[in-house]
Order: sequence, then C-alpha cells, then structure tokens
Amino acid sequence: MKKKAILTFLTLLMPLLASAQWRVGVTAGAAYNHYSIDKQYWLDYQYEGAWSPTIGVTGQYDFNSWLGVRADLSWTQKNHREYRRRLENVDYKVKNHYLLLPVMASFNFGGQKLRGFCNLGVYGGYWLSSHIDGVLAGYIDGIAYPLDTKVEFMSERDNRWDCGLAGGLGLEYRFDCHWIMQAEARCYYSTTSTVKDYQQKRQTRYNTTIGLQAGVAYCF
Repeated sequence: MKKKAILTFLTLLMPLLASAQWRVGVTAGAAYNHYSIDKQYWLDYQYEGAWSPTIGVTGQYDFNSWLGVRADLSWTQKNHREYRRRLENVDYKVKNHYLLLPVMASFNFGGQKLRGFCNLGVYGGYWLSSHIDGVLAGYIDGIAYPLDTKVEFMSERDNRWDCGLAGGLGLEYRFDCHWIMQAEARCYYSTTSTVKDYQQKRQTRYNTTIGLQAGVAYCF
C-alpha cells in the first residue's frame, strides 16, 4: 500500500519536475520606511519616514510556468526622522541597518518574454546596527548639540529580531534564454515591535517598509 502511494505521488510530481527551473540573481533599489509608535503622552514628538538603499541576492525555484518559491537575502535600511514640533534643537535621523530573509510563493502570469508576478509570504530579519545623525538639546541647558554616533543596543530594551509579512508585485522581461530582468514593488510589514515590554507603560514601535527594486537573474 505504501509503495503504491509513493508511486502515485511520484507520477503526479514528475510533470512538475520536468518543467522546474532554478534561477539566481541580484537586486538593488530604494526603500521607504514608515515608523509607527504608540506615543501615549509624548504628543510633541513627531516621526517621519525616510528613504534608504537596499541590495540583495535572490534565488527562485519554479515548479512550472506559473508557480515558484522565492527566497531573498537583503541588506536594507529602515530609517526615520525624529523631531519635536515646539523645539528646533531636537531634530535627528535614525539609520537602522537590517538583514532580511523573505520566503515567498511566486505566482507568474503573462506571455513568454514579458510577464507579471506576485510574491506572497513571510520574512525574518535581524537588526544589525543603528546610527543617529542630527541635533539634540541638552537636558539641563537646552542647547542643541550635534549628534553623529552609533547607538549601543540594550538587551532589556531593544528587540533585534524582526519578522512579519512580505509581498510584492512586479514585471519581468526575458531578454535571453537564460537571462531575466525584473522590477518589483515590495512591502515588508513587521509584526514585532522594535522595543521590548520593559516599561510600566508599554510603548510599541513598528516598521513598515516599501521597497522599489530592480534586478537581473540567470535561469539554469
């Protein structure tokens, strides 16, 4: 009975394997990060999104002409600006460097050369480093002091692991039997707060990152 079930499974799998194809490539682009925070009583503080670069490598396994699985490894900055509306001497940009690994199902549609695709899945990431650049008022004298420093992580405060949902829409053009060009708009929606629950009043902070990227891939 088991042998018969295995043979039946392999018979159904063979057409998929016959048309399967690997591809590997590189991507580069820009990402806009939206930083949302539960400000509670910090009503004077303002947070704005910021653009930043993103680069990565990608691998995809196509089961057939319309379905594949894709994994990317990318370095992406999740930046934002912080300032206070009533104080000109508090204004700085926070640069957060992340390593992201999304794993997504890739659905393809269209003609032989020009095709559209939709990627849907999840991602995991790690907060590599953080840097602040701008001005910040002193607590006692109120004088604006320049900032250009690396942020030291605190294990009881900072949540360096990141995970959430990933998805994108794009177009690809096959200009050779082995080479493909792609352009994609992608969203990383984080479901983990960058700040741990270490205060009496919890202040959650989340990143939502929209990326515009282009790349080239080699098909085996």
